[in-house]
Amino acid sequence: MTHRSDPGEGDAPQRRPHKPRTPGPAQGSSKRPQPHGKPTSAKRPAPGQKPAPKPGQKPAPKPGQRPAPKPGQKPGQRPAPKPGQKQGQRPAGAAKATVPKKPATPAKPTKAAAGAKTRPAAAPGKHSSAPAKGHPKADSKTPASTPKDAAKKTAASRKVRKPVSKRRRTMQWVLAAILAIALVIAAPLGVFGFSYVRAELPKPGEIQTAQISTIFARDGKTQLARIVPAEGNREQVKLDQIPKDVQNAVLAAEDREFWENSGFSFTGFGRALIGQVTGDASAGGGSTITQQYIKNTIVGNERSYKRKYDELVYSIKMTNNWSKEQILEGYLNTIYFGRNAYGIQAAAKAYFDKPASKLTVEEGAMLAGLIQMPSQLDPWNNPTGAQERWNYVLDGMVTMGTLSAEERAKAAFPKTRDPATYSAYTEATGANGLIKNQVIDELAKIGISEEDVTNRGLQVTTTIDPFVQKAILDTARDQLSILQEDARTGVVAIEPGTGAVRGYYGGDDASGWDYANSGLQTGSTFKIFGVAAALQQGIPLSAGYDSAPVTLPGGTTIFNDGGAQAGVTSVAEALKNSYNTSFIRLQSDLDNTTQDTADMAHALGVAKSLPNIPKTLTENGNQPFDGIILGQYQSRVIDMATGVSTLINRGVYHPTHFVSKVTSADGEVLYQFDQKYTERRVSAQVADNVLTAMQPIAGWSNGALAGGRPSVAKTGTAQLGDTGQNKDAWMIGGTPQLAVAVWVGTADNTSAIFNSYGGVMYGSMSPTAIWKQVLDTALAEKDFANFPEAVPVDFGVGAYTGGTYGGGTGYGLGYGNSYQGQQNYAPVQEAAPEPEPVAPAPAPAPAPAPAPPPPAPAPAPAAPPPAPIPRIEIPDFLQ
Repeated sequence: MTHRSDPGEGDAPQRRPHKPRTPGPAQGSSKRPQPHGKPTSAKRPAPGQKPAPKPGQKPAPKPGQRPAPKPGQKPGQRPAPKPGQKQGQRPAGAAKATVPKKPATPAKPTKAAAGAKTRPAAAPGKHSSAPAKGHPKADSKTPASTPKDAAKKTAASRKVRKPVSKRRRTMQWVLAAILAIALVIAAPLGVFGFSYVRAELPKPGEIQTAQISTIFARDGKTQLARIVPAEGNREQVKLDQIPKDVQNAVLAAEDREFWENSGFSFTGFGRALIGQVTGDASAGGGSTITQQYIKNTIVGNERSYKRKYDELVYSIKMTNNWSKEQILEGYLNTIYFGRNAYGIQAAAKAYFDKPASKLTVEEGAMLAGLIQMPSQLDPWNNPTGAQERWNYVLDGMVTMGTLSAEERAKAAFPKTRDPATYSAYTEATGANGLIKNQVIDELAKIGISEEDVTNRGLQVTTTIDPFVQKAILDTARDQLSILQEDARTGVVAIEPGTGAVRGYYGGDDASGWDYANSGLQTGSTFKIFGVAAALQQGIPLSAGYDSAPVTLPGGTTIFNDGGAQAGVTSVAEALKNSYNTSFIRLQSDLDNTTQDTADMAHALGVAKSLPNIPKTLTENGNQPFDGIILGQYQSRVIDMATGVSTLINRGVYHPTHFVSKVTSADGEVLYQFDQKYTERRVSAQVADNVLTAMQPIAGWSNGALAGGRPSVAKTGTAQLGDTGQNKDAWMIGGTPQLAVAVWVGTADNTSAIFNSYGGVMYGSMSPTAIWKQVLDTALAEKDFANFPEAVPVDFGVGAYTGGTYGGGTGYGLGYGNSYQGQQNYAPVQEAAPEPEPVAPAPAPAPAPAPAPPPPAPAPAPAAPPPAPIPRIEIPDFLQ
């Protein structure tokens, strides 16, 4: 039987029997079936021989040679397609052209291959590694591989695998990095998702109100005030009852991206951060309206990262589950606006005596501006700050496109109602209501807002001593009962060693005017600061100044009360008799005259600014006039009590404060006053000398304390124009245990105050009576305490010319100036011991012309002073 074989098949040592193809010619036939049944007489070419071309057929091109172009066809140009055939399309039934492969060169056998024994061929029918003839593998033209070929393939595979391995390692690192990043992102997202699912968000209308806060006296038991959230004062209103302008004003003030954000604003947070860095208060906070609503109603105001995290989770969940309208409605019905008004409806009545539906855009902007700091921005407390915030809100509305520039230009700041005419529900009545206001204001300065106090169930322990407070209330009311109907008084008692306010009375109207915290002309009480400034510069109490009338450069002539004169008198006598003329001359001898008096007052504790007075003790921001030493400028009762307290404490200042401790509803201490805040403002020698000059005044003014208890004091009055009447009467002073300042005047401070007999009121009358009774009662169970003996301030000898304004002769100046400026309040060294006395000059020898006496020997050098009290930085809110 004859089989067709391809070139290279003969290399196989053995072939399997080939199965007959089906269908095909009969066995034994040497002819192959022809296509389409056409017979052929052509013989098959020998193995390796190409078939001869047919008659008329061009010979096939050689390998690598392109076929000759047809007539009319350029070399390299494809033939034109037949009809119905696209360019480049293969004719139907045409076989794909194959490029003949170059036959492989047989590999030379290696020594190992040459020496290897040839395996016997497998018997027919047995399994064999060589494919049988006709098998698809047997038709392969690839020659059998040799050991050398295998070695080459192995080496080649090694060379190829090296770069593949590097790429694989790189891909592994990339995949690992991607996986790590995914884990870093997925872990917080997973935690957030878990928290999000667990967060129990109330449904709209289910938000509950907060707890009651309590303010206690220093004993922690006596209640001064219970601050109750105004449940009856919070009136729920629908969003459609609130004018759109009011809604937009609130958004402009608190969250300008409210309608777009998802409950959290990155831009708002960034803006708040920049505002903190740059000190721009108008930048606002970083919390959205949704976050504020969550904080005020669900998560609370605890200062912790957990609270901020919970706030974020709830804010996002609320945004996804509530509509924006529901969030805004809930916020406007719960946010605090001051004056104990919760929600926009209560705020509209508290400030404008009208429902929220009647609010104008100007009124809505004013209320929106309050949300940031309700009490501090109340127009009755801070009109300048309130108007600045109002402008910020309106400008924001223009930026948002909710208010036109024309409407903005026409807007006018609205007038609000008097707080005294609006009484919100709270259990802080009478004088305690004014203490509550002081406490809330102090808490705001240390970071505990009025809203926190009103809603969070805080327990606030104050410095108020119930016994001292009762003594003040009883005495003040007794004196007021015998005076004219519009008579008013303010009394403050401070413990010198701590700065703690032990008693406070500014009036009996909890929401009315606070006379202990109001700017009032101080009269001659302010002379103590002039004395301290003079002593600081080396002018002793024994220095003499003329008490005759003195004319100022502007032509104003200063007289003493009743025209009294005593010639040249010492500083101490001038203080006891309150000679105005002597103190005008004394002030003119200070290095910086009136500015030194103002600086000393500030150093000892008089506030540097007051509401609506950016800088106190100045003439429109410039150096004060000569009348400052006579009490021409305004100070508060609490300021004068602080100043005399610093002197009694021998020049060491303690911040005046009301709050000693604050705890949360669950007992956590949120704040506690630190007694380390202390600072020396003047030397002990200066302070002791001022106190020495003040000691005789109480007895001189009918105010000697019971049992002869040592005290220091100074009276003062301020006249009502040229009427010959007084409108302000003062008494300040105290003992080493307690400093007390008292003012008596009228309700509007523009009319005369009369004594109980209808005559002119002086500081030695009702003010002294209150001062004496408070100290006698408060200290009845206390031991007597003496003031230290002062080391006198020494001075040189020189000719006194009468000062800047002239008017007589007195002791010479040339005093040693130890004053280094009070602006920075640098610590001042303690006083040195008194120097040895100067030896008297010898008497002149008898002669017709007496010889001049020899100069007195210089005093012995003073002992080195003790180390100063270390300066400790005092927070701004305690200054």
